[in-house]
Amino acid sequence: MCEDYLITRRVIVLQFSIGVEYALHCLLYMIDIPSGKAVGIKDLAAYQGVSETYLSKVYTKLRKAEIVRSIPGVNGGYELARIPVSITFWDIVEAVEGTAPLFQCAEIRQNEILLDKNNLPDSYTKCPCLIKVVMLEAEDQMRQYLSNKTLGWLHEQVKNKIPKEHGKATIEWFNNSKSR
Repeated sequence: MCEDYLITRRVIVLQFSIGVEYALHCLLYMIDIPSGKAVGIKDLAAYQGVSETYLSKVYTKLRKAEIVRSIPGVNGGYELARIPVSITFWDIVEAVEGTAPLFQCAEIRQNEILLDKNNLPDSYTKCPCLIKVVMLEAEDQMRQYLSNKTLGWLHEQVKNKIPKEHGKATIEWFNNSKSR
């Protein structure tokens, strides 16, 4: 009986906030910062050309998720809390976006005008909504894929694609930054 439930196809748009992109780019720069040296939000925001206020909120979430740790003091800022190969894209997505499922099923199928809401058929109450099943499976596949991509992997990919001089200049810029 559950198999007979009709599914209508439609396009679902999934969009992460810009905070995920900010986090990935800024965390990538932090990989080459020498151990024990913190990088400030002001420097990361200036280098990337993004809002310092918004980036600060993103880094608060990253700190709570133990992806970065805060270093207090005059030369304080943030450093990676874990090695880059242990920080997955999914860790970052969850830190910035939260852990709630991306698809929220409201069971609107039970509101169909032709149904007696006080006497719903089993196919509407005991069988899972197939749209929800498909969407949660898709989210699980995305989670698995993003869990297999790490900051360490990203660093190697980027390092092999950008000119070596640019990589060296980036490291030097952060090492000589005036805001800290």
